[in-house]
Amino acid sequence: MFWQEDDRPKAFEIPDEIVDLVFDIDCRELPVDHARDLAEAIHAHVPELRDDTRLGVHNIHLAGSQNGWERPDPKLGQRLILSRRTKLTVRVPQEHREKLQQALDGAELDIAGCRMRIGKAKQKKLSSQGTIFSRYVVLEDGEADDENAFLHRIAALLAERGIRIKKALCGKTTEIEGPDGTLQTRSVMLADLRPEESVRIQQEGIGPLRHMGCGIFIPHKGIDAVKKSEDDS
Repeated sequence: MFWQEDDRPKAFEIPDEIVDLVFDIDCRELPVDHARDLAEAIHAHVPELRDDTRLGVHNIHLAGSQNGWERPDPKLGQRLILSRRTKLTVRVPQEHREKLQQALDGAELDIAGCRMRIGKAKQKKLSSQGTIFSRYVVLEDGEADDENAFLHRIAALLAERGIRIKKALCGKTTEIEGPDGTLQTRSVMLADLRPEESVRIQQEGIGPLRHMGCGIFIPHKGIDAVKKSEDDS
Protein backbone atom coordinates (compact mmCIF):
# COMPACT_ATOMS: atom_id res chain seq x y z
CA MET A 1 0.00 0.00 0.00
CA PHE A 2 1.21 3.51 -0.83
CA TRP A 3 -0.12 6.25 1.47
CA GLN A 4 0.94 9.89 1.46
CA GLU A 5 -0.76 12.65 3.43
CA ASP A 6 -1.62 15.82 1.58
CA ASP A 7 0.77 18.43 3.00
CA ARG A 8 -0.61 21.36 1.02
CA PRO A 9 -1.71 24.19 3.33
CA LYS A 10 -5.45 24.37 3.80
CA ALA A 11 -7.25 27.43 2.52
CA PHE A 12 -7.55 30.08 5.21
CA GLU A 13 -11.06 30.28 6.62
CA ILE A 14 -12.01 33.74 7.82
CA PRO A 15 -13.25 33.60 11.42
CA ASP A 16 -16.50 35.31 12.34
CA GLU A 17 -15.84 36.24 15.96
CA ILE A 18 -15.97 39.86 14.78
CA VAL A 19 -17.99 40.89 11.73
CA ASP A 20 -19.25 43.98 9.95
CA LEU A 21 -22.95 44.77 10.02
CA VAL A 22 -23.85 46.76 6.91
CA PHE A 23 -27.08 48.73 7.43
CA ASP A 24 -29.33 50.34 4.87
CA ILE A 25 -29.89 53.98 5.79
CA ASP A 26 -32.16 56.83 4.80
CA CYS A 27 -30.12 59.99 5.29
CA ARG A 28 -29.90 63.04 3.04
CA GLU A 29 -26.78 64.70 4.47
CA LEU A 30 -24.20 64.56 7.25
CA PRO A 31 -21.49 66.82 8.59
CA VAL A 32 -18.11 65.93 7.06
CA ASP A 33 -16.71 65.39 10.57
CA HIS A 34 -19.52 63.29 12.01
CA ALA A 35 -17.60 60.56 13.87
CA ARG A 36 -18.24 61.75 17.42
CA ASP A 37 -21.92 62.54 16.88
CA LEU A 38 -22.56 59.27 15.02
CA ALA A 39 -20.94 57.26 17.80
CA GLU A 40 -23.00 59.04 20.46
CA ALA A 41 -26.22 58.50 18.52
CA ILE A 42 -25.53 54.76 18.23
CA HIS A 43 -24.51 54.46 21.89
CA ALA A 44 -27.82 56.02 22.89
CA HIS A 45 -29.55 52.91 21.48
CA VAL A 46 -27.05 50.37 22.89
CA PRO A 47 -25.55 52.04 26.00
CA GLU A 48 -24.42 48.67 27.34
CA LEU A 49 -21.89 48.43 24.49
CA ARG A 50 -20.36 51.86 25.08
CA ASP A 51 -17.29 50.48 26.88
CA ASP A 52 -16.64 47.54 24.55
CA THR A 53 -13.51 48.66 22.68
CA ARG A 54 -14.06 45.98 20.02
CA LEU A 55 -17.10 47.85 18.70
CA GLY A 56 -16.09 49.98 15.72
CA VAL A 57 -18.27 52.46 13.85
CA HIS A 58 -17.05 53.12 10.32
CA ASN A 59 -17.19 56.73 9.23
CA ILE A 60 -19.48 57.31 6.29
CA HIS A 61 -17.03 58.25 3.60
CA LEU A 62 -17.69 59.57 0.13
CA ALA A 63 -14.98 59.57 -2.49
CA GLY A 64 -12.77 62.63 -2.93
CA SER A 65 -12.23 64.62 -6.11
CA GLN A 66 -13.83 62.90 -9.06
CA ASN A 67 -15.77 64.16 -12.05
CA GLY A 68 -15.06 67.69 -10.85
CA TRP A 69 -16.56 67.13 -7.39
CA GLU A 70 -14.43 68.18 -4.43
CA ARG A 71 -14.87 66.68 -0.97
CA PRO A 72 -16.58 69.29 1.26
CA ASP A 73 -14.49 71.23 3.76
CA PRO A 74 -15.66 70.67 7.37
CA LYS A 75 -14.14 74.00 8.45
CA LEU A 76 -16.58 75.79 6.13
CA GLY A 77 -19.57 74.00 7.62
CA GLN A 78 -20.16 72.09 4.40
CA ARG A 79 -21.86 68.70 4.44
CA LEU A 80 -21.72 65.34 2.72
CA ILE A 81 -24.67 64.70 0.42
CA LEU A 82 -25.48 61.00 0.62
CA SER A 83 -26.91 58.80 -2.10
CA ARG A 84 -29.52 56.09 -1.62
CA ARG A 85 -26.74 53.50 -1.94
CA THR A 86 -24.83 54.84 1.08
CA LYS A 87 -24.54 52.35 3.94
CA LEU A 88 -23.71 52.47 7.64
CA THR A 89 -21.18 49.84 8.72
CA VAL A 90 -20.55 48.80 12.32
CA ARG A 91 -17.84 46.31 13.28
CA VAL A 92 -19.15 44.21 16.14
CA PRO A 93 -18.27 41.09 18.16
CA GLN A 94 -20.46 38.17 17.16
CA GLU A 95 -21.95 37.87 20.65
CA HIS A 96 -23.37 41.40 20.36
CA ARG A 97 -24.42 41.21 16.71
CA GLU A 98 -28.05 40.31 17.24
CA LYS A 99 -28.51 42.84 20.04
CA LEU A 100 -27.04 45.66 17.96
CA GLN A 101 -28.98 44.65 14.88
CA GLN A 102 -32.29 44.63 16.75
CA ALA A 103 -31.55 47.90 18.56
CA LEU A 104 -30.77 49.82 15.37
CA ASP A 105 -33.31 48.29 12.98
CA GLY A 106 -35.86 51.06 12.41
CA ALA A 107 -34.11 53.50 14.74
CA GLU A 108 -33.94 57.19 13.90
CA LEU A 109 -30.67 58.92 14.81
CA ASP A 110 -30.03 62.62 15.25
CA ILE A 111 -26.47 63.32 14.10
CA ALA A 112 -25.67 66.98 14.73
CA GLY A 113 -29.11 67.95 13.47
CA CYS A 114 -29.14 65.50 10.55
CA ARG A 115 -31.73 62.73 10.55
CA MET A 116 -30.70 59.16 9.78
CA ARG A 117 -33.19 56.31 9.73
CA ILE A 118 -31.62 52.85 10.02
CA GLY A 119 -32.92 49.93 8.00
CA LYS A 120 -32.10 46.25 7.69
CA ALA A 121 -28.55 44.95 8.03
CA LYS A 122 -26.49 42.26 6.36
CA GLN A 123 -23.61 40.48 8.05
CA LYS A 124 -20.27 40.63 6.27
CA LYS A 125 -17.11 38.77 7.22
CA LEU A 126 -13.81 40.59 7.46
CA SER A 127 -11.46 40.46 4.48
CA SER A 128 -8.43 38.19 4.10
CA GLN A 129 -6.91 40.60 1.57
CA GLY A 130 -3.23 41.29 2.15
CA THR A 131 -3.49 45.07 1.80
CA ILE A 132 -5.60 46.97 4.32
CA PHE A 133 -6.13 50.64 5.05
CA SER A 134 -7.25 52.86 7.91
CA ARG A 135 -8.32 56.44 7.23
CA TYR A 136 -7.82 57.64 10.80
CA VAL A 137 -5.28 56.45 13.38
CA VAL A 138 -4.90 58.72 16.41
CA LEU A 139 -1.45 60.32 16.59
CA GLU A 140 0.79 60.64 19.60
CA ASP A 141 2.88 63.73 20.41
CA GLY A 142 5.29 64.70 17.63
CA GLU A 143 3.89 62.32 15.03
CA ALA A 144 1.99 64.99 13.10
CA ASP A 145 5.34 66.37 11.89
CA ASP A 146 7.25 63.08 11.81
CA GLU A 147 5.66 60.34 9.76
CA ASN A 148 8.62 58.01 10.36
CA ALA A 149 8.00 58.16 14.10
CA PHE A 150 4.37 57.24 13.43
CA LEU A 151 5.28 54.31 11.18
CA HIS A 152 7.90 53.01 13.61
CA ARG A 153 5.35 53.08 16.43
CA ILE A 154 2.82 51.18 14.32
CA ALA A 155 5.46 48.60 13.36
CA ALA A 156 6.54 48.18 17.00
CA LEU A 157 2.96 47.84 18.21
CA LEU A 158 2.21 45.12 15.66
CA ALA A 159 5.52 43.38 16.38
CA GLU A 160 4.31 42.98 19.98
CA ARG A 161 1.38 41.02 18.52
CA GLY A 162 3.75 38.86 16.50
CA ILE A 163 3.02 40.63 13.19
CA ARG A 164 6.02 41.82 11.19
CA ILE A 165 5.16 44.60 8.77
CA LYS A 166 6.89 44.44 5.38
CA LYS A 167 5.26 47.40 3.67
CA ALA A 168 3.52 50.44 5.14
CA LEU A 169 2.59 53.83 3.76
CA CYS A 170 1.06 56.67 5.73
CA GLY A 171 -0.95 59.58 4.40
CA LYS A 172 -1.73 63.14 5.39
CA THR A 173 -2.85 64.26 8.82
CA THR A 174 -6.52 64.98 9.43
CA GLU A 175 -8.11 66.74 12.38
CA ILE A 176 -11.32 65.36 13.87
CA GLU A 177 -13.36 66.39 16.86
CA GLY A 178 -12.96 63.88 19.68
CA PRO A 179 -14.68 63.48 23.05
CA ASP A 180 -12.33 65.98 24.69
CA GLY A 181 -11.44 68.31 21.82
CA THR A 182 -9.64 68.26 18.50
CA LEU A 183 -7.53 65.21 17.65
CA GLN A 184 -4.90 64.71 14.97
CA THR A 185 -4.95 61.50 12.96
CA ARG A 186 -3.12 59.92 10.02
CA SER A 187 -4.17 57.41 7.43
CA VAL A 188 -2.04 54.30 7.04
CA MET A 189 -1.90 51.40 4.59
CA LEU A 190 -0.34 48.02 5.37
CA ALA A 191 0.57 45.54 2.64
CA ASP A 192 1.97 42.04 2.07
CA LEU A 193 0.13 40.68 5.09
CA ARG A 194 -0.72 37.02 5.46
CA PRO A 195 -4.49 36.40 5.56
CA GLU A 196 -4.46 35.60 9.27
CA GLU A 197 -2.45 38.76 10.00
CA SER A 198 -4.81 40.92 7.97
CA VAL A 199 -7.87 39.56 9.74
CA ARG A 200 -6.30 39.92 13.16
CA ILE A 201 -5.46 43.60 12.58
CA GLN A 202 -9.01 44.20 11.37
CA GLN A 203 -10.35 42.48 14.50
CA GLU A 204 -8.15 44.37 16.95
CA GLY A 205 -7.59 47.70 15.22
CA ILE A 206 -4.82 50.13 16.13
CA GLY A 207 -5.06 52.80 18.79
CA PRO A 208 -8.07 54.28 20.62
CA LEU A 209 -11.53 55.51 19.60
CA ARG A 210 -12.68 52.69 17.37
CA HIS A 211 -16.25 53.77 18.13
CA MET A 212 -15.36 56.96 16.25
CA GLY A 213 -13.90 55.11 13.28
CA CYS A 214 -10.26 55.45 14.34
CA GLY A 215 -7.91 52.50 13.84
CA ILE A 216 -10.47 50.53 11.81
CA PHE A 217 -8.94 48.75 8.81
CA ILE A 218 -10.66 47.90 5.55
CA PRO A 219 -9.38 46.13 2.38
CA HIS A 220 -7.64 48.31 -0.20
CA LYS A 221 -6.82 47.95 -3.89
CA GLY A 222 -3.08 47.77 -3.14
CA ILE A 223 -0.07 49.75 -2.04
CA ASP A 224 1.80 49.37 -5.36
CA ALA A 225 -0.83 51.36 -7.25
CA VAL A 226 -0.68 54.14 -4.66
CA LYS A 227 3.13 54.22 -4.70
CA LYS A 228 3.19 54.37 -8.52
CA SER A 229 0.70 57.25 -8.47
CA GLU A 230 2.91 59.18 -6.04
CA ASP A 231 6.02 58.52 -8.12
CA ASP A 232 4.28 59.77 -11.25
CA SER A 233 3.01 62.96 -9.64
